[in-house]
Amino acid sequence: MLMNHGLAAANVAATSRSTLRFSYPAAGGGRKIDKSEPERLPPRPTVRTRYAPGPELRGGSRSGGFCRHGAGGGESIRGMRGRVRGPVIAAGVVLVTVVFLLPAAAAAPGPRESIPTYDVVLTLGRDGVVHVRETITYDFDRGGEHGIVRRVPFRRANRLYDVRDVSAGSSTGAPARARTMRLLNDLQITVGDRHREVRGRQAYVIEYAVGWAFTPYADHDELVWDAIGTSWDVPIGDAVVRVEAPVPLRHATCRAGAPGATTRCLGKHDGRYAMDFTQSALAPHEGMTVRVRLPKHAVAVAPPHYARPRWAGTWAGSAVLALALAVLVPAARGPVPHRRAGAALAVVGALLILSDAADDVLDRGPWAFSLGDRSLAGLALVIAGAAAACSGMSETARYAADGVRWD
Repeated sequence: MLMNHGLAAANVAATSRSTLRFSYPAAGGGRKIDKSEPERLPPRPTVRTRYAPGPELRGGSRSGGFCRHGAGGGESIRGMRGRVRGPVIAAGVVLVTVVFLLPAAAAAPGPRESIPTYDVVLTLGRDGVVHVRETITYDFDRGGEHGIVRRVPFRRANRLYDVRDVSAGSSTGAPARARTMRLLNDLQITVGDRHREVRGRQAYVIEYAVGWAFTPYADHDELVWDAIGTSWDVPIGDAVVRVEAPVPLRHATCRAGAPGATTRCLGKHDGRYAMDFTQSALAPHEGMTVRVRLPKHAVAVAPPHYARPRWAGTWAGSAVLALALAVLVPAARGPVPHRRAGAALAVVGALLILSDAADDVLDRGPWAFSLGDRSLAGLALVIAGAAAACSGMSETARYAADGVRWD
């Protein structure tokens, strides 16, 4: 009898997750009678724990952050990651699309908006400053508009211009408050009132001064200026650019169209000291660039101002950055540094980048920044620090299957 009970206990086997099967020997012979009895087990609670380093998971995979434990813990981690990755990628694509397309659609002008007339007067002062007066007639064909936006370049490549003394008005009574904001290469002039909408045809007048505009040469001084700009998103019907000089104008030309165009504008002298250039049917993003040559010492020409290139790195800084990128793969497989060490590297790298850009910012303003070798070295440290921090985070969950808890 004791032997029979021992055999019965040894024959216990799990037939499913919630069913236990028992095998008992028959009382009077060798035939066995199977009895299955389902056993309902209480659900196992989910525990979020942090784990210490241990051996690598099967397949060489590494998981980061917190692990979720329960039945089939390893598979649930991979399954959850697979289920989450698709929606996250889709949400990212939708977000990028909304961020880039909606502002462009909101800023795009209506199909019938246009500039019927655009008149510019360039007055060349004896002090070398160019005084600009722009009279713009704008047709608004939809509601919700608050005014116009004009962009005047203050930087072309490494050449800087001093755009200042901005003012605006309107002969049709439209709101004409002028607000300025420096962009990467342009001074954006917004004319209007954000609380009032305008409709129909409105006329605006924008005035400003441009310094450091003349370029001195051995036998003459030269001005090259795009009087209309190429930032307008609407067509321009008739454009006129008038140049007024303190000395007789003998060498003045004009080109119309997109940047680099060679279409000559129609030019006509208005006396000895002025010249008018006209052009019709300008497409969006087409301008009128005038070139004026004056005799030497006709105006006081200040030395041109230049800024360092936006990217001023040399081979040394590029080599440091390449070295940081090259050591990412072997470093990820080696011993993982402490997270605080990675954060410290990233902070030091960010400080190097800021210190490099601050030299030009303090000298010529926030629009004159450039990035050199210090920025490249700082970027290398940021990359190394981020890699160390991410590796440290993944190390905390590499051995979730071992069940070792960090205390």
